[in-house]
Amino acid sequence: MSQLKVYNSLTRQKEVFESITPGHVGMYVCGPTVSGESHLGHARPYITFDVLYRYLTHMGYKVRYVRNITDAGHFEEEGREAEDKISKKAVLEKLEPMELVQKYTNLFHWAMEQFNTIPPTIEPTATGHIVEQIGMIEQIIEAGYAYVKNGSVYFDVKKYAASHDYGKLSGRVIDDLLETTRELEGQDEKKDRADFALWKNAAPEHIMRWKSPWGVGFPGWHIECSAMATKYLGAQFDIHGGGMDLLFPHHESEIAQSTICNHTAPVRYWIHNNMITINGKKMGKSYNNVIKLTELFSGDHPILEKAYHPMTVRFFILQTQYRSTLDFSNEALQGAEKGLKRLWEAYEWLMKLQVNKQEAADNELDAKVKQLATAFDEFMSDDLNTAKTLANMFELVPVINGLKDKHIAAGALSSDTIAFLQLQMKTFVEDIFGLKNVSAEDNGKFKSVMQILIELRKEAKARKDFATSDKIRNQLAEIGVQLKDEKGGEMSYSV
Repeated sequence: MSQLKVYNSLTRQKEVFESITPGHVGMYVCGPTVSGESHLGHARPYITFDVLYRYLTHMGYKVRYVRNITDAGHFEEEGREAEDKISKKAVLEKLEPMELVQKYTNLFHWAMEQFNTIPPTIEPTATGHIVEQIGMIEQIIEAGYAYVKNGSVYFDVKKYAASHDYGKLSGRVIDDLLETTRELEGQDEKKDRADFALWKNAAPEHIMRWKSPWGVGFPGWHIECSAMATKYLGAQFDIHGGGMDLLFPHHESEIAQSTICNHTAPVRYWIHNNMITINGKKMGKSYNNVIKLTELFSGDHPILEKAYHPMTVRFFILQTQYRSTLDFSNEALQGAEKGLKRLWEAYEWLMKLQVNKQEAADNELDAKVKQLATAFDEFMSDDLNTAKTLANMFELVPVINGLKDKHIAAGALSSDTIAFLQLQMKTFVEDIFGLKNVSAEDNGKFKSVMQILIELRKEAKARKDFATSDKIRNQLAEIGVQLKDEKGGEMSYSV
């Protein structure tokens, strides 16, 4: 197997991956802020790092994969400073904050299950680690790199930059930060506009609040990841992943905080996936093109021509190497849908093929098939090039279909080559790429079951058994199936 090379955002080059502890990998990936539904942009990092997790496991590593849930704070210093997304959304939805957090955490887990991502080995929450965050802030104050003002605590960026390489990850320098920092509420509390909050004093109306040595408040966004990564992966660990949008300020701030507390750079390899655009535009509320994952799976969004199966979306994401921009469009998704169907049909037939011990009748074709299948490892070891690996799979599809249709003689390939091809395809299609069958038969069964449930609900409503009627609707909603009452007593559903 080839040596794994990954692109390290910190050094801006591909490097041979060597774990700190032989045979073990510590990997931290920034998880979702559960103040709302996950959208298409969230699909890419979690699918990308799922594939990395699977590939490292395939290489024989024991991986501790930590992915957090941000369920407190997460104010970004833009717009209204220190605006707590979760508190604000809880007020809008008339929910207790932790009720809102649970609702969107469940939805996130459900969506990840649809994408067939393997759950992380540890999934810590920000609210579950307030003690660790306060402890880390105390260390930073004691070291002289943070200061308290009006019950809030700020990291002293200028002091840190005087003796450390601040901005190396994002490529920003202090002067640029000062010029680009917006005029925000609370800026007068800071010594310097580039400083960022470690802890914010909570106003009386603020819902989520904790006691601290500096008064009642809530943690900053950046400190939570430093605290949880240190607790579960140690002072220095192998891989930190996330989207490129987190390079600054989030990951840059993490480096500064953790370096002061642990006296070492926290991460060996910083890995960032590129963004998803929609029809060439950045995804954003101002463009009205943010597609929630439930909308993507149901087709219920003005941009979408139809519903797209989670496996189609997963396959679409893997068609492009993770560091390249990925442009979403209906045409691209429909192309991915056809491509996945073609690949899966060939794969399914190949896995059923039984061959008796034989030599190759066509040595040239035999060698070509071996070379194409062997290169799967080579491409994946070169910074997870899923695109090139899939390209090779599609070069093998005509050969598999040729054997199936008997355009290629059954004895053209040696039994050893067919066995090797079956092993490689199984390993990469299912175990590493995490693809699953999207069959018409399964879809048909699902539709039949839904029709039975709709009829049962209609009967319950007709006899005024609203408890049963509501139970059917609510339990389906819990697994992501929405029942809608139409005119004339008819019902429809969306997934």
